[in-house]
Amino acid sequence: MITGAQIRGARGMLGISADELATSAKLGVATVRRAEKHNDAPPITAANLAAIQTALEAAGVEFIPENGGGAGVRLRKE
Repeated sequence: MITGAQIRGARGMLGISADELATSAKLGVATVRRAEKHNDAPPITAANLAAIQTALEAAGVEFIPENGGGAGVRLRKE
């Protein structure tokens, strides 16, 4: 499960607004903002979180799971 910090970081790397992410994930911007406010499990449904993750991955980011060094996000290599 991705975290709010990963969502914020991914948006920053891509240079997109919360509104743009909401549009690409087919969600409301309030849902995206709620997800971003929490650094642990965001307080949104699993389906909405999956929609955010899918939209960000389609835009070119890769989520790095917690592996002892901390969860992260990076741009996918082309």
